[in-house]
Amino acid sequence: MRTNRRQFIKISSLGLGGVAAATTAAGAGGSFLSIFDSAEEGPDKTAKRYPTYCEVCFWKCAAWTHVNEEGEIIKLTGNDDDPHCYGRLCPRGTGGVGMYNDPDRLKTPLIRVKDGDGKETFRDASWEEALDLVASKMKGIKDKYGAQSFALLKHGSSGGHFEHLFRAYGSDTVGEPAYAQCRGPRETAFSATFGSWVGSPEPTDIRDTNCLVLIGSHIGENMHNSQVQEMAEAIDRGATIITVDPRMSTAAGKSKYWLPIKPATDIALLLAWMHVIIYEKLYDEKHIEKYTYGFEDLKNHVKNFTPEWAYGITTIDPNVIRKTAREMAQAAPAVIVHPGRHVTWYGDDTQRERAIAILNGLLGSWGKRGGFYLKEKLSIPKFPHPAYPHPEWTWEQLAEKYPMAQMGITCDIVEASFPNGGEQKHKVKAWFVSGTNLPKTLPNAGKLAKALDAIEFLVVCDTMPMDITSYADVVLPENTYLERYDGIRSATNREPSIALRMPAVKSKHKTKPSWWMAKQLGERLGLKEYFNYEDYSEVLDWQLKKIGTSLEEMQKIGVKKYERGSGPLYIGDGEDYEFPTNTGKIELYSTDIAAAGFDPMPVYTPHPEPEEGFYRLIYGRAPMHTFSRTANNPNLKDLMDENKVWVNPRVAKIWNLENDQEVYLKNQDGIVSSFPIKVRITERIRWDSVYMVHGFGHTRKLLSNAYGKGASDTEMISRVTVDPLMGGTGLRGNFITFITDKNEVES
Repeated sequence: MRTNRRQFIKISSLGLGGVAAATTAAGAGGSFLSIFDSAEEGPDKTAKRYPTYCEVCFWKCAAWTHVNEEGEIIKLTGNDDDPHCYGRLCPRGTGGVGMYNDPDRLKTPLIRVKDGDGKETFRDASWEEALDLVASKMKGIKDKYGAQSFALLKHGSSGGHFEHLFRAYGSDTVGEPAYAQCRGPRETAFSATFGSWVGSPEPTDIRDTNCLVLIGSHIGENMHNSQVQEMAEAIDRGATIITVDPRMSTAAGKSKYWLPIKPATDIALLLAWMHVIIYEKLYDEKHIEKYTYGFEDLKNHVKNFTPEWAYGITTIDPNVIRKTAREMAQAAPAVIVHPGRHVTWYGDDTQRERAIAILNGLLGSWGKRGGFYLKEKLSIPKFPHPAYPHPEWTWEQLAEKYPMAQMGITCDIVEASFPNGGEQKHKVKAWFVSGTNLPKTLPNAGKLAKALDAIEFLVVCDTMPMDITSYADVVLPENTYLERYDGIRSATNREPSIALRMPAVKSKHKTKPSWWMAKQLGERLGLKEYFNYEDYSEVLDWQLKKIGTSLEEMQKIGVKKYERGSGPLYIGDGEDYEFPTNTGKIELYSTDIAAAGFDPMPVYTPHPEPEEGFYRLIYGRAPMHTFSRTANNPNLKDLMDENKVWVNPRVAKIWNLENDQEVYLKNQDGIVSSFPIKVRITERIRWDSVYMVHGFGHTRKLLSNAYGKGASDTEMISRVTVDPLMGGTGLRGNFITFITDKNEVES
């Protein structure tokens, strides 16, 4: 499927609208569109192209890197055969060359030392010296405390190489923010309901849907490429879009219904929708009887959760609740109540995601055209190596108080690193951090600082001098994704496909790929048999030949599609289908959650309210930036170089605020932002909340483009409510007020 030029300009407008409003930068629109326009122009006819898949965000769109005769990258374009991007890259992907050209990149290994005055600083080091030091510390930690006391905190493709190293070394103390600070609750909830994780990309059949419901899901601003394109097509076809959000997001501006819900009350709305669908008998009785478990329990559960009940909680008009529920039911089963992506909000997030999953179950959308297709991926064979040793304890013991945790919990690793292990009986003594900027990722900076002070050794692998590198004992500079081989991308989709990432240019500085670092450390640790290859291309070629292709072929085509296996794309009407749950059915009543001692069906619980003069902090994404990793990118910072705080006019009047006035933010615990942030006054945010784009307010002067630009939302998040089911950190229970007098901050 290819979108034409007119359609994709519409898509770019969809992505930019909210950001243009947030930045009030009229020039940003032209820059944004010009990125897409450039994809229409033919690259230099003498240029060579090399396949890759994008690492600017984690949608992993397959692309071509175009390199001229001088060895310079001149352009990145989408691979036409890729189901992640349909031949088009978003602004982030097209701007990925900025990661390669950024003059602030880490260029050589660094080792922390003390100067003559006793002040700690960094000095350049050779790779041999840096790796010898890391390996010696890993040996020392293992001998003294056990290998499991060395933790790996990771994100992105590089983390996989280091996880292999750590498993071979004897540690499965591994965590990544993508779980407990992002997607974890939805995976637990959908697994409990349908027996399947949502996964990435989400198996949402948006291109065929008749109704798309977004609950705090900012498609068009998070730029999940294929979803943005399919949503634009759905809008063209006249599909109903329903957006539930305290902020009028870009998606809300394209919706038939915008429900500006009171924050932290989403479960009440979801229960009221269920009430309408059940008690107005808007469901398919045959579907409910054949495929679901616990319908009568759910019917009794939601009996009193009327739209009028929900109105007093959510502030959404009961008539609107009924109208939107009927729209969903009329469209069913070609309806999607989107599970969202970043869903760690209030601490009851698994139950909120359960309510979303149950609603989809009622509507019969799972496994149906226009709802959720049954995803499939190709299994990539593992390159032969010895079995991993069994650690004395793993992330599972650290997370044992969360009965449904399915991955390592980063904040548990932090707590286990406190002096004497904090409340954890297991001790973490050293960290290896790969591709995740923890000070801009994890909540409660005070706890993070306490852990960083307590650990005996910290290694950081990154492409940029991010905040976390300033704490490191050793910094390992990594190649960008344009300079390295990496693992084969095999992702869940409508049909299996694979994509290759290979180096298009030589390493720009003294940087190295993570697979090489992992191999070098493994050999120093006596683990050579786990790295039985000279170059990672050997691993790729072996794997590719096992699945009917080769490295040579993939270097030419970049993406290869495969036929689906025996499983269907959709469940046929009346077809016998067994869901991989305990009951073999869609569990409206969760047997797993009940067995764990928790409510088998969601219950609304009120959350703390802000004190007078404080406002709930809501944060989100912009189409040209990913987390905090792109704020310094010279290509992307021209599109948005700082964030602003969105303030309702009613609040602005109380505080005598003006557009573009600089204010400092202070949260409920007295924490003040490191830098001021400009105000944007807009009706597009509720009066009880403020909004800002995540990933700004960098405090490292080595990031010359990002230093001091805007404010950090993460810095304001010191109050966290933990999901008792799976350990996710609810991050939206923080409230801020304004400091308009700079002297007050300085004092």
